[in-house]
Amino acid sequence: MRSLGFTGSILATLLVSVANSAIGLDCTNGPLKSNKICDVNASPPERAAALVGAMEQQETIFMQSTSSHPLRSKSKGVSRLGLPAYNWWGEALHGVADAPGVSFSPPFTSATSFLMPILMSAAFDDDLIFKVAIIISTEARAFSNGGRAPVDFWTPNINPYKDPRWGRGSETPGEDATRLKGYTKQLLAGLEGNGTQKRIIATCKHYAGNDLEKWGNVDRHNFNAKITMQDLAEYYLQPFQQCARDSKVGSFMCSYNAVNGVPACADTYLLQTILRDHWGWTEDNNCITSDCEAVLDVSTNHHYAKTNAEGTALIFNAGIDTSYEYTGSSNIPGAWKSGALNITTVDRALKRLYEGLVRAGYFDGDQALYSRLGVSDVNTRMAQQLAQQAAVDGIVMLKNDKTLPLALKSGSKVAMFGFWANDSAKLQGGYSGNAPLLHSPVYAAEQLGISVATTSGPILQGANAQDNWTTNALEAAQKSDYIWYFGGLDTSAAAEGSDRTTLDWPAAQVNLITKLESLGKPLVVVQMGDMVDNSPLLAMRGVNSILWASWPGQDGGPAIVQIITGAKSVAGRLPITQYPSNYTSLAMTDMNLRPGGSNPGRTYRWFPNPVQAFGFGLNYVPFRANFSKSAPSTLSIQGMIGSCKNPHPDTCSIPPLPIVVTNGGNRTSDFVALAFIKGRNGPKPHPLKTLISYARFRDISGGQKREARLPLTLGNLARHEEAGNTVVYPGEYEVLLDEPAQATLKLTLTGTAVTLDKWPAPPSERVF
Repeated sequence: MRSLGFTGSILATLLVSVANSAIGLDCTNGPLKSNKICDVNASPPERAAALVGAMEQQETIFMQSTSSHPLRSKSKGVSRLGLPAYNWWGEALHGVADAPGVSFSPPFTSATSFLMPILMSAAFDDDLIFKVAIIISTEARAFSNGGRAPVDFWTPNINPYKDPRWGRGSETPGEDATRLKGYTKQLLAGLEGNGTQKRIIATCKHYAGNDLEKWGNVDRHNFNAKITMQDLAEYYLQPFQQCARDSKVGSFMCSYNAVNGVPACADTYLLQTILRDHWGWTEDNNCITSDCEAVLDVSTNHHYAKTNAEGTALIFNAGIDTSYEYTGSSNIPGAWKSGALNITTVDRALKRLYEGLVRAGYFDGDQALYSRLGVSDVNTRMAQQLAQQAAVDGIVMLKNDKTLPLALKSGSKVAMFGFWANDSAKLQGGYSGNAPLLHSPVYAAEQLGISVATTSGPILQGANAQDNWTTNALEAAQKSDYIWYFGGLDTSAAAEGSDRTTLDWPAAQVNLITKLESLGKPLVVVQMGDMVDNSPLLAMRGVNSILWASWPGQDGGPAIVQIITGAKSVAGRLPITQYPSNYTSLAMTDMNLRPGGSNPGRTYRWFPNPVQAFGFGLNYVPFRANFSKSAPSTLSIQGMIGSCKNPHPDTCSIPPLPIVVTNGGNRTSDFVALAFIKGRNGPKPHPLKTLISYARFRDISGGQKREARLPLTLGNLARHEEAGNTVVYPGEYEVLLDEPAQATLKLTLTGTAVTLDKWPAPPSERVF
């Protein structure tokens, strides 16, 4: 039997004034110089197979107790073959981030830290996502070339954000499948690149049904997500379909939870039937990793296997290629000894892992496509400008009585209160690295010469907390012309491992805001963190404006101040529903989207009574949006299908929606156009409405009329029936423009129903 040691230290050493050189393999004088792995003209499968074939029996890892070997996320390599250690664990959610495989050490001491994905998504601009992803992956590859990171990065998190309490919702693009798919498509294109080699290897996670950290006695390690085939195909798996079938991402990560009784990392229906067979995710021998120590969950928490060794064999046989671990939490030696894990499965996993590295140019030295990226490509001026622009673009205005923008005069005095007004450490959110700069709102205001008085304030304290902030705040506010309050939630409210139990504003903050608004001075509230029920603040006449800024990243302070002062116009839209606080009566473990029983419905498609709806967002100028007179009123289903040549008909383009947007104000602003569809065709119940297209139109000047087209595909008009099949149904529909709707279009689909995608049936015992 061959040994299966794994490869090497990341690509390169940084050389002064010259290109980086890979050090993963010495293909000039090393032991593998004549092996096909060093032949850049050979195919990736041939090169990977040759490397695996060079490993000998005495190098076997299966009888060792060490946690460092190739089927685990950290490998010590094989010294005889010149394969140094390699750690697969890289993170880059919104910039290169801290991880066991990533080192922030000279000269790579920082990386651009963008806003959190939920706020990036609020910009509703896929071109922006693409540009951000290019910066992130360029810096990530530079770290790799400098020996500070792998070429594998476990990002993005694309689980739909269907419950507002989820601790990791800010890592995602939001709650809507169409938005998730558009964001994911452009993000992956920017991360991996579309050349002959991948810039980095991205990983779509967490597959699947993962949106719970801890609710009562249930946590992500033991949760069994009971999901109907209709919801699974229509919602929970739609972004992963984009990753696998349409974007051909390099890697997937399976989740901790079970889906309909089977742990996701041991589920052949998810990992083989759907992912590899139905979506055809086999073209590049793509690889799958488990979530961190999820292999142990198969036996210990899900009790799906009697022993860890049995569970380990199950996950590799189901299609997993590496076990992501801190230490040795899988039992690969035991699985091997039992005979349940054999050489065929091991070879398959290793070839997939190595082929991924080949496709990223890992073994190609200075012949690799991205080998010249180095420290000079990190934290560039362009990256800094984009980080600030993206933060401006994502911020959402939820209330404004024409107080904003503020035309500050020379000598204007501003009181800036709240826990993050002058605390730059709050800007980044989860999965962050060392930022090259962190500029708070107070810093930004002072840079403009504004006279600032600042105090901190409460974060999550209750109404009866010891109050050491109000006296100072009121004293400073009384001496100021304007009050800017920076509150909301920080990462202590919810994060990986913990969910929220309330959607309310922290009581101590509401008390402070109430006292500040009673002063009768212009009061702007800027909310950080996850979405809360803004009802109390919306009802306060003295709260003149509310901005939602989530976690705005390294230059979030200047971005916010630019909006408040009118240097930039606001145009973001909510990528999530703002639920009333009593929504917490719904169990987080209820995965059903459609209303029924005690479930009032999930997401804007099914929940009828939001505080503020998905897609809501105010502008500084009045925009009028209408459908053009040339907008279609009738479309033939059979005609559209007949002209479709794509192997996946749901991706076929159909006539776009022509619209006209008019800026009725006197200042330049972006406008986000959202198109929804509603109808009573197909299976009941019918969604309230469904997003079918969106676009951000930039720099519409005052008085300008902009004509544009919103793209559509056949899949945008389809629904999923009970078995999960994607079907276009004939009948009368209504297309709505904007939120709330400014214009409607009657649209008739003629012909007969057509199935665009037949969903693979699960084993009969798996249907819920």
